[in-house]
Amino acid sequence: MSGAARWSVVVLVLAVAGVVALWPRGGDPANPVIPQPQRDTSQRADLGVARNKAALRPCDQFSGNPASPASPSTSPGPAGTSAGPEALRGVTAVCLGDGERVDAATALSGRVLVNFWASWCAPCREELRVLDDYSQRPGAIPVLGVQVKSGEADGLDLLSRIGVHLPSLVDDSEALLKTFKVPPALPASFLVGADGSITPVTDPLVFTSVDQVREVVG
Repeated sequence: MSGAARWSVVVLVLAVAGVVALWPRGGDPANPVIPQPQRDTSQRADLGVARNKAALRPCDQFSGNPASPASPSTSPGPAGTSAGPEALRGVTAVCLGDGERVDAATALSGRVLVNFWASWCAPCREELRVLDDYSQRPGAIPVLGVQVKSGEADGLDLLSRIGVHLPSLVDDSEALLKTFKVPPALPASFLVGADGSITPVTDPLVFTSVDQVREVVG
């Protein structure tokens, strides 16, 4: 190889090396490229399918505790009806049926039977059926379920399997658990009075018939 050819090769090699050195790199330790988290919409989509399948009754029926065919004796207004338990003013919870946040105090204004349950709670299943049955009888007061210590997907799956369409809140902040002083053992029911008072239901601890519910609520 002639001297001129050798110099041509050297110049070419140096030129290539220069281009490589100047080429932008994403893995520069001094200026690392941090991947941006991608919003995973699969869970939301799955919950939407589960909500449609469960077909729970809406939580907004509790706003002001309006009268309904199932509870003609209950009416909103200033006549002895509070805006729910004072400790829950400003507290929100997720409505299991549609995923929207609702004001917990508003949902519990007037007389409401509140039932705390979890997807893993075996005795909760039969009681939920009883409460759902009661809530659709003439003269029933509103019944609101509160799912605790378990995920929305599991709760929706349970209600779908047992055929219960009872409106329920998801106590994701555990504010309702603390306000109601719910015991470790589930299920647990409470009667919220028109004045916002909270009375635990202790007899029976678990409802097994509609007649038992009627006796407790009066």
